[in-house]
Amino acid sequence: MTRLVSYDDGQAGCLVGDRVIPLPTGTMRDVIAAWDGGEPAIDGSKGGIPLSDVHLRVPVADPSKIIAAPVNYQDHQAEMNSDAQVGALGFFLKAPSSLLDPGGTIQLPYHDRRFDQEGELALVIGRTARRVSEQEALSYVFGYTALLDITMRGGEDRSTRKSFDTFTPMGPVLVTADEFGDPGDAQLRCWVSGELRQKASTRDLIWSVPRLVSYASSVTTLYPGDVISTGTPAGVGPLTAGDDVRVEISGLGLDLTARVAADAPVASPTSGRDRGPVPPPPPKPRP
Repeated sequence: MTRLVSYDDGQAGCLVGDRVIPLPTGTMRDVIAAWDGGEPAIDGSKGGIPLSDVHLRVPVADPSKIIAAPVNYQDHQAEMNSDAQVGALGFFLKAPSSLLDPGGTIQLPYHDRRFDQEGELALVIGRTARRVSEQEALSYVFGYTALLDITMRGGEDRSTRKSFDTFTPMGPVLVTADEFGDPGDAQLRCWVSGELRQKASTRDLIWSVPRLVSYASSVTTLYPGDVISTGTPAGVGPLTAGDDVRVEISGLGLDLTARVAADAPVASPTSGRDRGPVPPPPPKPRP
């Protein structure tokens, strides 16, 4: 399996077992630019660097955009009491500045608002795509990774509620599309402080990965390195300072983790707290 990582100062490497083999192309941007639809060239004779000795970074640190699918699982639509799903809503954008390195700390900005975890499968575009068909859409996908779409609940625009700094942990691995397999048959699980909150299969996506890529490319040109997140299943719930979050997606081989803190929260300056879709109640405390 070709599992790629960005580490330290943005160097790209291939994760083989518990060692990172540096790639001669330099950064992940360079790897994607050199992509010809196959696997990156890897010199397995090099010993590599122990995984424990590197600082893993976001696989692609500077996408021109992060596209996200709202309400793309029926069970999530039900738990949110939403009268609309992706087919009526299209997509929204998250600020690239919200990206957070794997293992980083999510900072909750307000003390009077609810913030939820949303575990998702995300993909990275490998070549420029404009108005591509569903049939050819997957040929534009470089690889797949895990993403957390941290969300403030309320009536503000989605792009506002989901674009705070640190609200998009992503990674730690980017598995090339030829090795990942069918994105319509991946298993996703998400834990918060050891509690399993989300468990789903991408078979249950309302809009499949090819349809999402095709639709997004009909609205805006997709460039290499752009990220598309496919939406979250049921099981979202509130986060509090001190929580830790972990996302596991089959086919990736390394989980995405993040910590939660609220080091300097203030009161929210907007009044959307009691507006918008009604989220599910918080999980009951464990005995």
